[in-house]
Amino acid sequence: MSKYSYVLFDLDGTLTDSGPGIVNGFSYAISKMGDEVKDKEQLKKFVGPPLRDSFERVLGYSPEDATRAISFYREYYNGMGGNLENKVYPGIDELLSSLKNAGKKLIVATSKGEHGTNVVLEHFGLRKYFDFVATANDTDREHKSDVIRYALKECGIQNLHDAVMVGDRENDVSAACEVGLDSIGVLYGYGDEDELTKAGATYLAQTAKDIEALV
Repeated sequence: MSKYSYVLFDLDGTLTDSGPGIVNGFSYAISKMGDEVKDKEQLKKFVGPPLRDSFERVLGYSPEDATRAISFYREYYNGMGGNLENKVYPGIDELLSSLKNAGKKLIVATSKGEHGTNVVLEHFGLRKYFDFVATANDTDREHKSDVIRYALKECGIQNLHDAVMVGDRENDVSAACEVGLDSIGVLYGYGDEDELTKAGATYLAQTAKDIEALV
């Protein structure tokens, strides 16, 4: 079994259960755009993927309307407490502490923006574990693969076999495959075994302890 020196972690659905805040943020944005949300459960599929992809590809918004909707989403998520409608998954603190003590270099690689990411990491006391935080933006890091490449470059990681991506959704796994990294698909988040397997996950993990064993 491979062992890795660098471990890249997705944030939403992997380190923290941010579902309630994200679902409420989408509900708020969709309502502000003049549309009706009939079933919030249907919005759970938006936990993890990039905002623009969700608004444009899944909801069918034009690029201009997607930009407006994203601003409404961020209004709720960053300004109305949505980012703290959130909790750390069981075993994550212990996992990160153990990996850190073992000399692993830990990196956040998220499709969330910089502000929201830093608020969550600081609020829940997770920032201290990470050597680097790579976030998405609206220019050169819109896709998860862009975020991963940015993290690899900034951390000087040249041997791709020395790093692994941990995430809960198809976009985490497929981006890792695109870049050339192994991946661990976690089953306690918002993706299921079928989604993660079809995306090409190298390993699957039921719990935080499983991640530690694989790394």
